[in-house]
Order: sequence, then structure tokens, then C-alpha cells
Amino acid sequence: MTQDTIIIGAGLSGLTVAWKLKQISGHSVLLLEQSDRAGGAISSHSENDYLAEGGPHGFLDNCVESQSLLAETGLDREVLKAPLSKFVRYVCMDKKLRLIPQSPPRILAAPLISLPAKLRVAADLFKKPLPGEPTVREWVEYRFGRALLPYVDAVFTGTYAGDIDRLVIDGVMPGIRKVEKEHGSVLRGLIKKMRASRKNAAEKKKGLPSMCSFPEGMTRLAERLQENLSSDELHLHSPVLSISRNDDSWTVATKEAVYSSRNLVLALPVNAALGLLADIASPPPPQQAIPEARIVTIALGFGSEASLPPGFGFLTPEREKRFCLGALFSSNMFPGRTPEGHILLEALVGGRRHPDRLELDDASLIRNAVEDLQQLLTLPAPPQYARVLRPRGGIPQLEKGYPELLSWRNALMEAEKGLYVTGFGWDGIGLNDMIKTACRVSDAIRDGQQDGGERDSAVKKVYF
Repeated sequence: MTQDTIIIGAGLSGLTVAWKLKQISGHSVLLLEQSDRAGGAISSHSENDYLAEGGPHGFLDNCVESQSLLAETGLDREVLKAPLSKFVRYVCMDKKLRLIPQSPPRILAAPLISLPAKLRVAADLFKKPLPGEPTVREWVEYRFGRALLPYVDAVFTGTYAGDIDRLVIDGVMPGIRKVEKEHGSVLRGLIKKMRASRKNAAEKKKGLPSMCSFPEGMTRLAERLQENLSSDELHLHSPVLSISRNDDSWTVATKEAVYSSRNLVLALPVNAALGLLADIASPPPPQQAIPEARIVTIALGFGSEASLPPGFGFLTPEREKRFCLGALFSSNMFPGRTPEGHILLEALVGGRRHPDRLELDDASLIRNAVEDLQQLLTLPAPPQYARVLRPRGGIPQLEKGYPELLSWRNALMEAEKGLYVTGFGWDGIGLNDMIKTACRVSDAIRDGQQDGGERDSAVKKVYF
């Protein structure tokens, strides 16, 4: 039997595509997942009345597609929200936590950098667009000066667990790069966009977004999407061995069976997708694989003798030479994740710069993390609860050559009828990115169109 659509990968991208396609009357769907569960990187961990996240901790409520999905699934009635307007964040600088305001005017007014450094930022108005494929460090230093680098480093530590000497600006911030090229200056372009939005009377003034999760953790999102699939539509323990094109259909081979479909969606992380595409792609991909950064989450529960400052948590730039990349103050964000009277924080360790730390055993990771955090926070006693959560995958790193790889992917989808390539790393790494592009793919399938894979050129605001 030929399916209308086969989806490979039951992470958030694949589950969202399946959810959307099942709303099309008579559209048959088969979702193949190699592991024993759906959800991909989403992995909540509940133990001893503590609830921690081994994967993403939440998503912002500033994406239309994500909010629509919550409404369709009924999860809008379950979602928990922690407003950024009420929860501050910190950057560790000079062995202290410095509060970071969440609005540009307050950031400029805050004593985060010197007055000459603030004036240097304005030099962006007179800088020509930087040619080539600069790294984040090269681009920021050229446009705004060195003083901002530790804060920028913290941002990309928090999002990619990455290295600003390797991440390329065209990969991680295509919207802001487009502004630079179109207007000759980032500041000039952003000012023009702000003025244009103010003239649009229909546009409502928006405040800061909120971080969203669920009482049972982020796995609730994956579980709800999975509830819509029967056992005939979702096959776990079904790794795909090969894909091939046959006239007007696609053939997908697993160890147990061979399937065919009119449409084929690879909802996989970049490297997993490249492994399957190698047999059908002509020309071959410019890269066989891209680097990944792996991190571990160390969940730490403390009793009433410990306390946390208000806010979401903190991030640490590399220059501080600390063991932890940062930590989330989980019990501040979403109460009810600890026994009564306790606190929970989740430290992040590893990343692109320190993969060796992931080779440590759990006891060493916990000990080093606690020693590091005790220098910054009020944690006078050992943790009453500690658990190391090791994700099964890594975070794709958008480094040199990534823009070329993305263009190759887009050209391949244009050339191969019924092929759609999405998933972790292709169009971003956030949950909102996954949902947004999955909706784009499902719309293209519904309308019988190819997905051009055009990246979202909107300027994304940066929240620490």
C-alpha cells in the first residue's frame, strides 16, 4: 500500500508535520522512528518529586505557529508561562552575576560596558557590510567592538552551546545579516524597521514574551502530538536503511518492511538526514556532516538552607573559565517542580569548547558543578538530590560552510518532487523553529507544492 506521506523521524518536527497532515481529510501518514520513543530531543525527567529537563526547557510564546498548535491540541489550557518581564537573567562577569535588562534602552543605560565602548557601538552606522562568511566574533567585533563579545559569547553559549570563533553569523542570525547587507548598517536598518512598525496602526505593541512549559514538563507536548497517531501510523524501533526514488513515488526500506509514498519528509537532525540523502543526491552535499555540541544537564535539588536570586538563571562567557556553561533556576520559573520548601537548579556542562567534560563520570560532574555554583550562589550545604541527564543527541553547529549546505538542501528539494527536508539544525535549533518549519512543510504538501526552504529573514530579538 502506498502512503500519501512517509515521515522519517518522530521528533518535534516529524510529530508536528504528522499532526498537520492528519487534518487533511483522507491523507494517509506513516511516521518511522528508530528509537523506542517519540519526542526526539525533548526529554523530561521526574524523580523523587523533582522535575527536570534533559533536553529543551521551554519555548517563547512569540511564534504564531507554535501558539496555533497549542490551540489546536488544547495544550493552551495546560501551558505554564514565566514572563520575561518578571524574570531577570544574569551573565557571570568577573566572578559575579550581573543582571541583564531585557530591553535595548535599559541595556544601554546599564553599567555593563564603559562609555567609550558604548560610543563604539554607534560606529556600526559608518561600517560597510562585512564580506565573506565571518564568524560571530569577527562580525560583532567589526561592527560593534570588543566590549560586547563576552555578552554575545554568553548568548550563543545559551542557545547553541557553541563557540563564537566557529559559528558563522550568516548561519545563526540570517535576519540580522540581511539587515546589514540591505541597509549598510545594522542600527540604521533596525531604526527603519522600528519606524515602519510604528506607522502601521494595525500592529499592536507587544511586550516581552514568556517562557512556556507544562506541569508534566516538555514531554507533554510530544505526548499530545503522539496521541493523534495510531499504532499503524507510528512505528517505533524502525530505523530507515535507505530511501530511493521510483518514478512518481518514494521507496523507504527498514529492516522489517519496504514502504512507498508520494511524499517523503526527512524530519531529522542535519547529520542523520545527510546519511540518508547521500544515495540519492546529485550533486552530493558539500559537507558529509556538520559539527555537533553535546551538553549534559545536572539537576540539583537543595533544601531550605539554600536560596536562588530572582530570575531565570545565568550564562557564563568562556573568558570566565568556569566549569558550568550556566544554570537555570528551574524552581523560580515553574513552581511545583520540587518537594515543598526545596529549590531546583539545572547546570549545563560541556558544549563545543569542552567536550572532554562529558567523559567524566556522574559523581565527578556533580562534584565539579556544585563547587562551581557555590562560588556564585547561596548553596551552603550539599544537594539533597542530584542527577546527571545525558541527551542522546548533540546540538548542530552552524559553522563555516553551513550556508552553502543549506543552499544545497534547498536546491535538492526543488529538484526532487515530493521530497521535504526539515528538522533539527536545518532551519534553526529552537522549538519554535521546528514548529514553524514543520508547518511550512505541511502547508506545501497540502497545496501540492515543493518547499523552497527559504529561511526566515525576520530579525529575531535576543533574550539572555
